[in-house]
Amino acid sequence: MRHPWREPYHAVIEVENRRCRVLGMLHSYGLQQFKLTEVRSSSTGSTIHLVELLPDQIKKIPRERLVKTWEGGRRGGKSFVWFESEGCDVCNTILSHGSFLTAGRNLQDFTIVYSFIAPSFDAYGSIVSELEKNDLKVKVLSVGKFESKREILTEKQEKIFWLALKVGFFDYPRKVDTVELSRRLGISPSTLSEITRRGIRRLLEHYYET
Repeated sequence: MRHPWREPYHAVIEVENRRCRVLGMLHSYGLQQFKLTEVRSSSTGSTIHLVELLPDQIKKIPRERLVKTWEGGRRGGKSFVWFESEGCDVCNTILSHGSFLTAGRNLQDFTIVYSFIAPSFDAYGSIVSELEKNDLKVKVLSVGKFESKREILTEKQEKIFWLALKVGFFDYPRKVDTVELSRRLGISPSTLSEITRRGIRRLLEHYYET
């Protein structure tokens, strides 16, 4: 059986998504001036949106709707708020094909740029096709296949590191933990840890030897 992540792709698409629950909710509270800076999937299967708002705007939102807030400090007095939802047609379509939703941001009104990692070109194509069948206007900004360099790491190690880097495994705080990443890749957490440990050792040995 061919492994689903044998030929992963990284895609960035632009979608006019008036079905986005979080953007619709903010508009319902009379909030028009805001910035959606990130969209990501959570380990529970829901979708989390990071929105940049003014402190006075946050006061208009019921507390139970907020997952987390913090002050922007030097960033123009803005605050940042996490909202969690069941997701819309776009997010759910991307996630239903075993892909990682890695980032998203709105350009204006309901136009959103989504970045995701698909396990194969067929999965990527199915995502775009299903979105268009749902009467969503999709503009493909970029799509690229993982390319192995095979200089220091094995192809498997390269692919795991490439995927881990793209989905935020090495971010602080992590966007994806070991359990979630290993589940998506179809391997055990212990196998993932062993692959990354051996890969890091190869990189360190090459670094210090040169």
